[in-house]
Amino acid sequence: MATSQNSSGPPDLDSSSPSDQSACSRSSNRSLRVAEIERRKNEAEDPFVLALKYFSDVEAGTPVTGNDDVERNLVAVERVAYSKGLPPEAISIMLEFAMSLRMGTSPCVRVLKCLIPATVVPQEAVVRAVVWLCVGKIPLSTQVLFIKWVLTMFDMIDAKDQLHSIYGFLFSFVTEENLVCVVMILLHCLRLFRVRKLLDLQSKMGRQPFLMHLLSLYKVFCPELVTLSLPSRMKAGFRNHNSQWKSALIAVQKKNSFQVTSSVSLTVRLKDKTNPRKRKHNHLEVPALSSAVNTQTNPSSSRKLVPLVQLHSFSLLLENLHHIELPAQMGSLLGSSLALQYLDCVQDESAFLRLNFWLGHALHEEFLFCSSGVSQNSEEVLQFLDRLLSSQHFLQEGFSSTEAFLYKFLNIWDGSLLRPQILGMLSNIPVVPSSCIRQLLFEPLMQLFFTSTLFFKCGLIECLNSMLLKWLTWHSVYALEDGLDISLNSHTSINMTLSGFKDSLMELVHFVGRLASVGLQIEGCHSLLLSFILDFYETVCDMFLKYGLPLVVMPPAGVFYPALFATDPVSVDRLAHIMYRYKVNLMSAKTQEKQTEQAFHISRQTYREFNHYLVVMVNCLWNSKMFQPGMGVEMEEELLVSSKVPQYWSSFDFIHHPAFLSYAVDFHHKCWPGSRNVDFNSIKHPKPWGWYLEYLYAQGFEGLKQFVQSNISRRSTAGDGQGDGLSADQR
Repeated sequence: MATSQNSSGPPDLDSSSPSDQSACSRSSNRSLRVAEIERRKNEAEDPFVLALKYFSDVEAGTPVTGNDDVERNLVAVERVAYSKGLPPEAISIMLEFAMSLRMGTSPCVRVLKCLIPATVVPQEAVVRAVVWLCVGKIPLSTQVLFIKWVLTMFDMIDAKDQLHSIYGFLFSFVTEENLVCVVMILLHCLRLFRVRKLLDLQSKMGRQPFLMHLLSLYKVFCPELVTLSLPSRMKAGFRNHNSQWKSALIAVQKKNSFQVTSSVSLTVRLKDKTNPRKRKHNHLEVPALSSAVNTQTNPSSSRKLVPLVQLHSFSLLLENLHHIELPAQMGSLLGSSLALQYLDCVQDESAFLRLNFWLGHALHEEFLFCSSGVSQNSEEVLQFLDRLLSSQHFLQEGFSSTEAFLYKFLNIWDGSLLRPQILGMLSNIPVVPSSCIRQLLFEPLMQLFFTSTLFFKCGLIECLNSMLLKWLTWHSVYALEDGLDISLNSHTSINMTLSGFKDSLMELVHFVGRLASVGLQIEGCHSLLLSFILDFYETVCDMFLKYGLPLVVMPPAGVFYPALFATDPVSVDRLAHIMYRYKVNLMSAKTQEKQTEQAFHISRQTYREFNHYLVVMVNCLWNSKMFQPGMGVEMEEELLVSSKVPQYWSSFDFIHHPAFLSYAVDFHHKCWPGSRNVDFNSIKHPKPWGWYLEYLYAQGFEGLKQFVQSNISRRSTAGDGQGDGLSADQR
């Protein structure tokens, strides 16, 4: 008995009886039915729901005049549309009612004007409306109004695939004179191509702004199809056609706290730019290398073209060099080293024009015309610019489109955004005429230089040094045989006279000299900045011998003296090497002036500047006659005495110079290891002095060695004065 009781206990505790479950189920169903009845009752009483039901069920041919139901229901729809916006199902019902003309044309315009979406516009509703548009019963003014509505709400359409599938229907409306303008804008948003028909229209209608804008878009994506030359600057052809829709839409979005995100940059926008366009770098993707026409080469054809994409080696490229078919999109050349080799070998000017057109459009669209700015961390941007730089380095010259872009971009650049890539492109620009180099380059760069960090200053000096090297290399490579004209780059026919080239080069060198002088003052003669500046003047000092340019430009005093009095020995050694190279170039130029009848010479002012610097260096480093009258650098005696520096005239010789003082102490310890006192005068004796110089040379100071051996006689020791130290022209 106990067992039966225990076995019957658990079911009573863990589960309910069937009657209880049935009661709970009936109670739940009753609650759902009550809630559903209440919802239907509320909806039945909602004027907006009743209005939608009315417009959905109204029969064709129902009269409008004297029909109070139409007016009451339309007012209910308008009230919701302008306050909260219409939901997607309401948009579908009202658009179908308007375009089907069930009650004639009179309510159609009013309905279209109140179609303000709360969230999105169903694509199916737009496609059905286009079908009604093709019936041909809708008045022309209403057709125009509908297309304007589609353009205004284009970014809110939930999908675009079906719209792309009816592109042919939309394109057929370009023959309608009154519709062509708005249809062009819609085709521009869809971005598909029907070029031949548009060219026929252009021949009939002329250069209409909306037509030229659509053709310009086609030329970017399929330049081989649009051979028409288009102006670089065009008036705005795609403007906002109905700002009332936009204003109402923005008001509804603010109330609903809903922000539309654009997947396609609308060209239809308000003038106050309330909702600025947001780009996704659609132009920065380098297209894949592909054939322009999908045809197979016929062996019996008289003209055999080999698509560039089919060549996989340099030998095949050479075999078919004059039978190569260029790709459909010239931007794909940047992604192929073989294609760049073709450009370098053939120098096809039409290929460069097409490539520059695509490249210029991409750079301008993504960096200049994009109001939302460019993200420095964007991987796509970095890859695109690095690909562009590697292509320019491969060709050893820049593109004209990047040059034009940089002249505009420098005026809005902050100096930090994509700094390595921008400076890399800047170093590749060709020679700029001296008449416009100040406005195009120097003014924006000067503002950036003086307001930026030390590292930007160093990067800019390095960039300008690279630019100078490339200009000098272009001169030595592309100089004509008569020596009068040089070509600016290898694929253009623009020439510049030699005197014009020298003027541009002098402007660049003097500009860097001004930057360097002021920059060293601002940064306290920082050794890092001084190093980059000396790199630049190592290029400048050898322009005559290395690059055959009859031009010698000396560094300004703001560069020479900070380098001479630098606290690090490397800077002093590099200055000595630069002065040695200046002397070699000047002596060679003087010799050629005497031996040849060539009409060039180095100015006397250049010789005077060099000799002045040479006197200062010899008296400072060797003769120990610094600050004395007639020795180059003079100061008042009272000021020097008040400094209380013993033997101030020898403070910057090879022994006491701050850059070499540690070497002098180390040398003294090695020569006189048992001496407790350091007597620097003992080093100046003839034999220790020679040992000390060899000790400095052994430390790697080759510049000092060259300077001393070429300018200073070793017949006397330091401080005695040398008779044959200055061998340059002292006219």
